Amino acid sequence: MDIGNNRRCHLLTGFIFFLQVQVFLAKTQQVPLSSSSSSSSLGGGYIDTSNSSSNTRRELLGGCDLFKGRWVVDNSYPLYSPSGCPYIDPGYDCLKHGRPDTHYLKYAWHPDSCNLPRFNGLDLLSKWRGKKVMFVGDSLSENMWQSLACLLHASAPRSQASFHQKSPLTSLTFQEYGVTIYLYRTTYLVDIVRESIGRVLKLDSIQGGNSWKGMDVLIFNSWHWWTHTGRSQPWDYVQYGSTVSKDMNRLEAYFKGMTTWARWVDTNVNPSQTKVFFQGISPSHYEGKEWGSPSKSCNREVEPIQGSTYPAGSPASLGVLKKVLGSMSKPVHLLDITTLSQLRKDAHPESYGGGGVDCSHWCLPGLPDTWNQLLYASL
Repeated sequence: MDIGNNRRCHLLTGFIFFLQVQVFLAKTQQVPLSSSSSSSSLGGGYIDTSNSSSNTRRELLGGCDLFKGRWVVDNSYPLYSPSGCPYIDPGYDCLKHGRPDTHYLKYAWHPDSCNLPRFNGLDLLSKWRGKKVMFVGDSLSENMWQSLACLLHASAPRSQASFHQKSPLTSLTFQEYGVTIYLYRTTYLVDIVRESIGRVLKLDSIQGGNSWKGMDVLIFNSWHWWTHTGRSQPWDYVQYGSTVSKDMNRLEAYFKGMTTWARWVDTNVNPSQTKVFFQGISPSHYEGKEWGSPSKSCNREVEPIQGSTYPAGSPASLGVLKKVLGSMSKPVHLLDITTLSQLRKDAHPESYGGGGVDCSHWCLPGLPDTWNQLLYASL
């Protein structure tokens, strides 16, 4: 798809989601819009969530907010070479596909109020010795899983590793440490079932959860595919309870689906045995108007947004997610990656992923390495 068609598609999607945000918020009154904050709604489904889940944001390092800060140049980055990591999908290997600039590789995340520990793969392997770690989600989970695989491989290059892949499960075991990191690919966390009428997205069914049991660490993710419509949408009908529809307000559907996931965690996870994280909402950068450049997308962007705030504010999906997490009885640690990732309009594959313009996923090495650094710090 060329960049013009891609941007027009996302402009239409953004307008639809703006309307859906208004309908959903008016209906549920669970994520109120702010009219006074500088990060209030600017259209396209963005809301002020600056005061949401403050306890979640500060719980990881004794009161430090790891997720509020800025990007600074650090010439000791990147932490690995893509040519030396056998686990990178070609679509994320931007250098292999000819990206000419490398400055995007040289940024480190600096929280405002504390020091973020540098990623130490050997220390993490030691902490996880004998443990099983699973990422559960879509291609953004894959992005993060591959980053962690490369970080650990670079830290222990001589450690014998075994790799297995059979859809929907991928596993990598560092045999010296007995550590296995899994990737379980699922588009929505909840189920898609083929029935006589077609493919049905069942918002209150989560049979895939049987494969997630017995893990020591679970890292979940879901949002990217909830925005897909038309031919890129992998279902024909959506069902909640006995009601089957051709479509549903996507924020409402996300809320219902995530509530089903939350119920699964509350029912099946023993916090003394399993630590649960949620990866957070990974943003896209198809609409330059969000950062003051209306005619642009992520294509040929080579610098992050300066400062610590994103002009368009936080996406409405983040507010929905935080409300679901706040209602749970079992602890789930939110890796609140949204704002720090919004600042990295320069870090996507754009036209260097081997396909069309990709402003949704992230180059490796790159931003997902910071997500894993934050995961490491939270342990």
